[in-house]
Amino acid sequence: MKVLTFLFIGLLTVFLSFLPTPSSAEPTGLVSMKSAFSVEQTTKRLEGLLKKRNLNLFAQVDHTAGAKSVGLKLRPTRLLIFGNPRSGTPLMQCGQSVAIDLPMKALVWEDEAGQVWVGYNSPNYLKTRHRLKGCDQVLEKTSQALNSLAKAATQP
Repeated sequence: MKVLTFLFIGLLTVFLSFLPTPSSAEPTGLVSMKSAFSVEQTTKRLEGLLKKRNLNLFAQVDHTAGAKSVGLKLRPTRLLIFGNPRSGTPLMQCGQSVAIDLPMKALVWEDEAGQVWVGYNSPNYLKTRHRLKGCDQVLEKTSQALNSLAKAATQP
């Protein structure tokens, strides 16, 4: 069952990556930060930070391994799915449809030039997407937390 869940998440992520965006360089709502480390190191750093901050790591999807399992190649690409009811519930109280975007996700990937990145959904994008009202404090706190995690995982 777990394998099917990971496969479904992987296929869904690949499908969503082909949807048109205003700019192929920076998809709508994606915050990206350069990493000074490899995908493996950045992922390990992020895992450690999640544990240290009492955030649950629900799953990790290795898209590169998934591609390899079907005879395809993909640069290093990892998706971490994480969260905590203490931070996610207030977002859902603002607008229950935001649950489709929770738990939070962080994507760690290597681009065609060899640069490693960490990306995550901008809470302001979620605000617009789900028409959240009266949640500015929750969204700001979430934004600061995600930014802090990404910075700590990517910078020496």
